[in-house]
This record gives sequence, C-alpha cells and structure tokens, in this order.
Amino acid sequence: QVQLVESGGGLVQPGGSLRLSCAASGSIFRINDMRWYRQAPGKQRELVAAITYSGATNYAASVKDRFAISRDNAKKTMYLQMNSLKPEDTATYYCNADTIRGTYWGQGTQVTVSS
Repeated sequence: QVQLVESGGGLVQPGGSLRLSCAASGSIFRINDMRWYRQAPGKQRELVAAITYSGATNYAASVKDRFAISRDNAKKTMYLQMNSLKPEDTATYYCNADTIRGTYWGQGTQVTVSS
C-alpha cells in the first residue's frame, strides 16, 4: 500500500506565499508522474501542476508563472511553491501519484487566501 500525506496548507493574505509538501510512504519502488490538484467548494477538482520522474513539468494556465512544482525522488516527496496567491486559489489541494501498483491520492490540505 502507498500513502500520500500533504502538509503546508494554511491561511495567507493575498499576495503571500505557501509551500505545500506531499510525502509518500509504503511499498514504493518508484513513483512515476506526480500531480497537484485542487478543489474549491462547489467546483470540480482541477489539475494544478504535474511533474514526471525526470522533472518535466506542466501547469494550469491560471497558476503558470506563480506556482512551481518540484520533487525529490530520494525523499519520495513532491512540493508546490505558491507565490502571489489570490483569493481564487482558495481550495483543498490534493497530491496524486502514479506507481506500478496504481494511482494514489492524499487526503488534502486546505489553502485559504483571504485578508
């Protein structure tokens, strides 16, 4: 079994920054693609950013140039550096990971951007 645990969420003022982490544990040989999703109340879950094992990245248009996804394969951890946060970034953020055993989700971490 694989467990994903997100951390780093919280309340931040508009224009502020947060760094999310997603730590994987369990029977993992290798984690392939990893992703951050978010879901705001009353909205569908949306893909925010993705990163391959080798470090290739892509971003949703709404966060490009403000967010940066990265990973440390040795630590089996993924990060999301979020800068210039806006109220519309308020959501629960989930990490997602592909392994040979299947695709796994974390439990989510809340990010609230408000003055």
